[in-house]
Amino acid sequence: MDLILSCPFHLFIHLVLFFSLSSGFPHVAAHSPHAGNETDKLALLAFKAATTGNPSGALTSWNASIHFCQWVGVTCGRQHQRVIALNLHDQKLTGSISPHIGNLSFLRELQLSNNSLSHKIPPELGRLPRLQMLSLSNNSITGEIPTNISACLDLVTLDLSLNELAGKIHMELGSLSKLQKVSFRRNNLVGEVPSTFGNLSSLQKLIAPENGISGNIPDELGRLTKLQVLALEVNRLVGTIPSSIFNISSMVALNVALNQLRGWLPSDLGVTFTKLEFLGLTENLFTGYIPISIANASKIQRLCIDGNKFTGKVPPLENLHDLQWLCLEDNQLGTGEVGDLSFLSSLTNATNLVSVGLRNNSFGGKLPESVSNFSINLYELFLDNNKIFGSIPTGIGNLVKLQRIELWENQFTGNIPIDIGKLQELQILRLSNNKFSGNIPSSLGNLSLLSKLGLSGNNFYGRIPSSLGKCQILEELNLDRNNFSGTITREVLSISSLLHLNLSQNHLTGFLPVEIGNLKNLEELDVSNDMLSGEIPSTIGTCVKLRLLYMKGNNFQGILPFSLSYLRGMEEIDLSVNNFSGKVPEYLESFPFLQKLNLSLNDFEGAIPESGIFMNATKVFVEGNPKLCGVYLSYNCTVALPKDLLLT
Repeated sequence: MDLILSCPFHLFIHLVLFFSLSSGFPHVAAHSPHAGNETDKLALLAFKAATTGNPSGALTSWNASIHFCQWVGVTCGRQHQRVIALNLHDQKLTGSISPHIGNLSFLRELQLSNNSLSHKIPPELGRLPRLQMLSLSNNSITGEIPTNISACLDLVTLDLSLNELAGKIHMELGSLSKLQKVSFRRNNLVGEVPSTFGNLSSLQKLIAPENGISGNIPDELGRLTKLQVLALEVNRLVGTIPSSIFNISSMVALNVALNQLRGWLPSDLGVTFTKLEFLGLTENLFTGYIPISIANASKIQRLCIDGNKFTGKVPPLENLHDLQWLCLEDNQLGTGEVGDLSFLSSLTNATNLVSVGLRNNSFGGKLPESVSNFSINLYELFLDNNKIFGSIPTGIGNLVKLQRIELWENQFTGNIPIDIGKLQELQILRLSNNKFSGNIPSSLGNLSLLSKLGLSGNNFYGRIPSSLGKCQILEELNLDRNNFSGTITREVLSISSLLHLNLSQNHLTGFLPVEIGNLKNLEELDVSNDMLSGEIPSTIGTCVKLRLLYMKGNNFQGILPFSLSYLRGMEEIDLSVNNFSGKVPEYLESFPFLQKLNLSLNDFEGAIPESGIFMNATKVFVEGNPKLCGVYLSYNCTVALPKDLLLT
């Protein structure tokens, strides 16, 4: 008695539960019809005792004031008042799962998903012969999957996803012949998919992505004639997809993306997979052609075979009326010739199409005018890094929900269609490294949601339109390597959201406007190799986030303003090939992140500072400044300079 009185309260509770569950309460005879009910009640109290946090208050009702069958989350059978379901999902519970759950011998459903439970899965769950659903997803449960679960022969759903489980998937689970859904998504499981899973004749969904599962996909899975979903993406699988799997006519979704699988797709893929809605082969080692029969898989919504080594032409896809995502990028598709993109015309029947990705292939030919008749829901068009030529279809303004247009690294010609200004939801427009010409249409100023505009490496000319100043959330503006002329548009310098501004290698003239100080978020400014002149405005000192400053190859002059000293986040400064003068500022010594400083071919004078970045000769370039002296140059500052240099 003294021992019990000296115990902490929580230990006392555990002692009571231990003796009660092992021997039963003295006042309840073993043969009493209420003995099982009392066992269930004590098991529930043990579950409550194992939880360390109950912020939602779900377990507050678990007390003697009401019958346990009325406790939150508890469901009892009508006949025997035994617990048949415990559903406490999304209650923010913490702690562990009590092994006494194994005493709820009538339990059919255990639903504890979306909590913060930790520790291991108690093997005592294997004592629940009637259990049909076990869902522990989205917790922090560790350890291995207990082999004892294989004793729950009535199990239909096993969901252990989004935890921290480790170890192998035990082959004993292959004995659960009634299992219809099993999910191990996003854990730390290793080893192979057990070949015994081929015995799960009722299985409809096998979901085990984002683990460390390795080895081959077992051929035995081809025996699962009811299988609808096979999701094994983001693992370490090797070998090929067994041909037997391609014969499962019930297949709705096959996703093995981000593995190391290889092989060809069977020529009759679309004939056997008539119910297929999702094919995910992204980032593997698949080769060969896209089978012509794919057009027979008329229910397909996502065709994602990007990041492989597929070759040849893409077959017509006119029967894929439900297609939403077409992901063909990062392959070797196309021949670089006319007609490569003819299949796009067949996509006008796909009224739910939202994304077309063809980037990083060898597609040639022109972009069909029929693209303008794509689904009104299209919001992504990725065609970059191909061999496409011709102009952008003039009717592209019909696709009013487009958010991204990526056409860079091709051979497009012609002007930017004025119609693009109708794309009110456009956020990213990249046309760099093509052969576009003409003026930038002022209609681009209508794109109020535009955040990135890339027109680099084309033949655009004329002035930079002031209407771009209306794009007030623009973050990147790259107009370099064109033939723009005139002065830097002051309206552009009113876009305070700009992070990157590149106007280099054009024919821009005039001064760098004082409005540059408006760009308080600017990280990179590149005006190299233009025809700019004048001094660096002191307002540049308000661009305190500036990291990269490139002004090489202009006619800038004067001394470097003291306001530059405020830009202590500088990483690279290139002021070479200008007419800057005066002393090299000592404040550059204190720039902690400066990795490159190029002051070459200017008219600086005096001694070069000696600390900070100036201590590393590989990071500082000062050649071509005849009035400078210091450790990097022939003229030491302790020796008088030659008279001819003093006179200059």
